[in-house]
Amino acid sequence: MSKEQTQSISELGRLFSDTTILMHEAIARKAGLTGTDHKYLGILIEKGAITAGEFAQFTGLTTGAVTGLVDRLEKKKLAKRQFDKDDRRKIMIVPETKNAMQLLGGTFAMLQSRIVEMMSDFSDEEKTIIEKYLCTTIATMNGITGELNQK
Repeated sequence: MSKEQTQSISELGRLFSDTTILMHEAIARKAGLTGTDHKYLGILIEKGAITAGEFAQFTGLTTGAVTGLVDRLEKKKLAKRQFDKDDRRKIMIVPETKNAMQLLGGTFAMLQSRIVEMMSDFSDEEKTIIEKYLCTTIATMNGITGELNQK
């Protein structure tokens, strides 16, 4: 790859990342959340019920930061603490998915609709290339995240 292509792709990647952060900040602000809390709520919904320790390990957050996050999400009725049914010594963080979807679902439906509309202009080959790029980029970022969280 040429130096110019590397620079162009790098710049576009940075702009995409910045735009994504700004959009999620706007979505979060409209819902009365911080951008970070909004994204961690999404992870919690994806993971399902999980202990604070497991969530801290997965995200790289301290257990204290996870406690603050859960406190804020509980106040908004977006998550709750619940005893583990098999071991009452464990406290599970449980997403309140229905409440989160009521709060955020309309915005994400609009976003998905616009992305589907935009993607309809791409050929199947272009969509395959985009999918490959996104999958390999996610794998690369996950690898780097894992390395950084171990240090």
